Amino acid sequence: MEKATVYLPDEWEARLNAESSATGVSKAELIRRGIAMLLDSTEQPKRSRELPVFDSGRSGTPDEMDNAVCERIRERTARR
Repeated sequence: MEKATVYLPDEWEARLNAESSATGVSKAELIRRGIAMLLDSTEQPKRSRELPVFDSGRSGTPDEMDNAVCERIRERTARR
């Protein structure tokens, strides 16, 4: 586990202390739970770079393209 220093507004610190006292859960654990809730509710980080996009000039659907590749493999295998 890594240590992190976080600066909180005075009001948040007071509320965090009160929640910790009321529940018996440490402030550190409350902060970890809050961060976990945030990270679990958000999307995964996007890639840092977009994947390149190009137009192959073909209008086939993905399934049609898959079938064409499979057929080409069958043809090449049959020649051996």
